[in-house]
Amino acid sequence: MSSTRTTARRRTALAAVAAVTVLTVTATACGPDEAPDSDAKPAASEAADSGSNDLGLPKDLPFSLDDLKRWKEGEWDNWEPDGWLGDAKDFINPIIEDLWDRERMKDAEEPEREVDEEEIDGTPDGDGEGATEDEGATDPEPAVVEAADVPTPYTDGAAPYGKVFMDTPQGQMVCSATVVEDPANPGKSDLVATAGHCVHGGEGKGWFRNVVFVPGFNHKGLPAEQLETAPEEDVLPHGIWWAGEAATTEHWRSAGAERGGAGAQQDFAVLKVSPEEGGSETSLEETVGSAVAVNFSLPQVSTLPELTVRGYPAAPPFDGSSMFSCTGAAGRLTIDAEQPTMYRVGCTMTGGSSGGGWVAPGPDGEDQLYSVTSIGPLTATWLAGPRLGPEAKAVFDSLSS
Repeated sequence: MSSTRTTARRRTALAAVAAVTVLTVTATACGPDEAPDSDAKPAASEAADSGSNDLGLPKDLPFSLDDLKRWKEGEWDNWEPDGWLGDAKDFINPIIEDLWDRERMKDAEEPEREVDEEEIDGTPDGDGEGATEDEGATDPEPAVVEAADVPTPYTDGAAPYGKVFMDTPQGQMVCSATVVEDPANPGKSDLVATAGHCVHGGEGKGWFRNVVFVPGFNHKGLPAEQLETAPEEDVLPHGIWWAGEAATTEHWRSAGAERGGAGAQQDFAVLKVSPEEGGSETSLEETVGSAVAVNFSLPQVSTLPELTVRGYPAAPPFDGSSMFSCTGAAGRLTIDAEQPTMYRVGCTMTGGSSGGGWVAPGPDGEDQLYSVTSIGPLTATWLAGPRLGPEAKAVFDSLSS
């Protein structure tokens, strides 16, 4: 693991704690599968009128000002069970300016999400009838599609796509993600879609730390060895955006596993982000120039056109420096017959592409997001992602406001 710089943003204590309070309430009091609760803790802005303490904050916050100070000075690196916020049951992600320098980004590794063929369930021939024809079905393994370089600059033809970096108990990790439209803020979305395993450890674990999104990473497609010294605008064309809020499905949180297919059928997450530099009212969507609408209608595979998968594969033979894509016909894959059937496409992308968007033209001809990359086999011949239905929409709606 590389050395790090932890120069903290010079905010007032009140401003910093207020930001943390809002995201804590969102991530815990109102879970992605639940409606807002009348007993939920008030956000900091609401607590300001309660006279609960000198800073106008709730008395029962899960941290203190001393906790926050230690966090911003490096305590985020303490993952002991009795450490800061224990098992990370709350998503706490205060901005630490300059933490994610290019050296730390280079050292980030891909999460392991390989699945063994014997874990695949369902009907081998995939034949079925009616509205539920896709459920419990597994089609023959798709033809291998070689991952292709996405044309540069990414800021033109692939503007909504980028990389997610996060700190986990195993060290720095990296995923892929997509800027998605927010119906509550047309043309001004700050929402990013990725995989659940890119923000939360799954069963028995907690939220990851220092989660950021870098749209258009290395948009000129420079070789990996040039990324540490290249001009910042070539590597980070739109800067670094910190996740102030995060949500994933209850199924991933309760059943997800680091390896294999457990939890993959609902391996979906949404981040609400803001720029590291702050001080700007320009949204992420306005900054990158576009966003992708999310389709939650669960279309049957037979009605889908070809799906295009994009991401930044980092495991060999790739190095995570460039964006790649695969386009192929959608198939069906069942890991757990009690959970929705997944989409599957042939693709040679490896770890690091996790969370990358799966898109196809919608009725208006514009790309819509149908899935995100969750798992692939050890042979790196295909990828699979969850079908986005009611559970995914509940996650999305919890941050769209």
